[in-house]
Amino acid sequence: MLEKLKQLNKEIELYDVTDQAFSPFGRVIAGLDVSGITEAAETIRYPDSGSAYLPSVAAFEALPIAAEIRDECFGTLPTQIGYCYGHNRFMNATEWHISSEVNIAVTPVVLILGHVWDLEDNAIDASRFKAFYLPAGAAVEVYATSLHYTPCEVEREGFGCVVALPLGTNTPLEKKAENPLLIRRNKWLISHVENKSLIESGAAAGITGPNVEIRY
Repeated sequence: MLEKLKQLNKEIELYDVTDQAFSPFGRVIAGLDVSGITEAAETIRYPDSGSAYLPSVAAFEALPIAAEIRDECFGTLPTQIGYCYGHNRFMNATEWHISSEVNIAVTPVVLILGHVWDLEDNAIDASRFKAFYLPAGAAVEVYATSLHYTPCEVEREGFGCVVALPLGTNTPLEKKAENPLLIRRNKWLISHVENKSLIESGAAAGITGPNVEIRY
């Protein structure tokens, strides 16, 4: 599948998540038994169009893997385990947190990643990003310095990705932040200039260049 994706997406650097090119962005988490959490995720129905995100899923957080993720990846800090799922093929935007994020691919997905140090005046060109293919069952830690957003599907049925973060991340702010990029708790976001609906909702536009699409 990766070779096919590379042929269809020559305008962006596309790597397997095990490639050394991933090391500045995150790490593969070895030894996690993800079977229970992926089975639980597969019971959640995808929307007919678009993507959805649940910051916390009780069924996920009740599994033994939740404690492993909390202790190994977040140093025993309170953690939430949620789900991003549905349909998406485009970069659309990028976000970051002051913390790592753990992703478990329920289906094969592609992550489009950049570096916070490439931001200049809250702007970045799409050419600064790389794409990484995660096969189903892959578990990765995406570092706090990595720009990221909704995973891209590589199958017509859609995508599913478990998302673990410090408790409260991506939940509503108690009051509007002075920084216009801080749109949720521990969530800074910049929209692609072509993503009119996101900009109209209040997101700052800052990604220029093509709105990268993952074709499959």
